[in-house]
Amino acid sequence: MKILTVIGARPQFIKAAAFSHALKSNDLIEEVIVHTGQHYDKNMSEVFFNQLQIPMPNYRLESGGKTHGAMTAYQLAEIEKILLKETPNCLVLFGDTNSTLSGALAASKLRIPIVHIEAGLRSFNNKMPEEINRIITDRLSQFLFCPSQDAQENLINEGYQNFDIEIHIVGDIMLDAIKLFIENLEIKTPYNHPFIVCTIHRQENTDESHRLIQIIEGLNEIAKTIKIIFPIHPRTQKKIDDLQIVLNNNLILTEPKSYIDFLTHVKYSELVITDSGGLQKESYFMKKNCLVIREETEWNELISHNFNTLCGFKKENIIKNFQNRSMMNNNFELSLYGDGTAANQIIKIISDKL
Repeated sequence: MKILTVIGARPQFIKAAAFSHALKSNDLIEEVIVHTGQHYDKNMSEVFFNQLQIPMPNYRLESGGKTHGAMTAYQLAEIEKILLKETPNCLVLFGDTNSTLSGALAASKLRIPIVHIEAGLRSFNNKMPEEINRIITDRLSQFLFCPSQDAQENLINEGYQNFDIEIHIVGDIMLDAIKLFIENLEIKTPYNHPFIVCTIHRQENTDESHRLIQIIEGLNEIAKTIKIIFPIHPRTQKKIDDLQIVLNNNLILTEPKSYIDFLTHVKYSELVITDSGGLQKESYFMKKNCLVIREETEWNELISHNFNTLCGFKKENIIKNFQNRSMMNNNFELSLYGDGTAANQIIKIISDKL
């Protein structure tokens, strides 16, 4: 049996690591990896293959730095060529990136079964490119593996039980990865003082100047009381430079960090502030509360259980929610996303069915 896996962005590398690790014990499955190059910065791509022990990609597409349309079109054409050459039994896709959408479109045209891992997520905001990607990928897939009960309910509410597909709740494969690599975390805190970890990179927050200015002003105010470690995305760095935004000395910009280094920072932080989808969950898995710099999220169970808080982008709301952080839920014993065996469950199901 041959599986072709498409990855291209940081969260997908993490999930692919857990999936590939689980495949090591199965001699009957061959995995072919396509790296689309959607994240082309060395610190956001190559270091993940090395540190997470992901097998080197069989194919590299170098699609980074393009617009959404150009990137998707290029990936679609190239993935189609690879599918025709490799003729896999199925295509495995993670999450909601342009790489995910491109793979789904290519495989669906060739009638190759699609396995979508992290299916059923919805932010209910179609202005987000990720929302469009995940909806279309779900609809084109034959196997939908949901990380949570909420994700399955989203699919049922959209009528997916009437389609010729299989829906399974297996938990979150990112928890598999956390469990795999948490032993490699540094024993000591990377700083000798309390700090917050922050990441801001989403298009709606970085491309709209008024939003980014509000966010940085909120962070500057928080930084008057506690250091903020801010591994910065190249897009965010460029926008801050272009707008000549002044940063508080306690708001410390760093290069993007490797996965293990970043998790170490989260482990020893007081709080996480982010607009990332994956980091919302990683914070929860690392037993840290998270302020989400978005109007909505696809991880709604973390909001309803008060582990995370939606802040939007306005300065006053960010500051208010930071000041009220003691009211957030600190009992992380609740298991919202399975037990860390998602990859093995997925492999067993597709092995039995294909």
